[in-house]
Amino acid sequence: MNIQKNQQGFTLIELMIVVAIIGILASIALPAYQTYTNKAKFSEVVLATSAQKTAVELCGQTVGTVKTNCIGGKNGVIDVADNSGADFVKTIAVTAGTVGDSVLITATSDNLSADETYIMTGTLANGQVTWGKTGTCINKGWC
Repeated sequence: MNIQKNQQGFTLIELMIVVAIIGILASIALPAYQTYTNKAKFSEVVLATSAQKTAVELCGQTVGTVKTNCIGGKNGVIDVADNSGADFVKTIAVTAGTVGDSVLITATSDNLSADETYIMTGTLANGQVTWGKTGTCINKGWC
């Protein structure tokens, strides 16, 4: 009499292959997800500088110079020393730039892996402020 046995379940090697595939996928996906979430959190820092950016542009157009007249509390341009209402913004400072008629808007993050900076350099020329960005967030791809 011939008794046939049906295979039931998976072999150990098949299960080990599946676990290895899941491990490889997780090792690729986790850093990408971490970068994505930090970039999303840091977008609050970038957005928080928009009020100062607009104020500097308006001040530059009405006063005619930004380096001395559009910094730290003058002509509607304010610093934000304590931003307790925002989860990821520590400070925003507007200071005089080093080259020509320019200002620096420096925003510092809070509650992220490290306190990263987002620095916008506004230069007034021909009645228009043009912006450049620098900071530690650029190397990480957050801004």
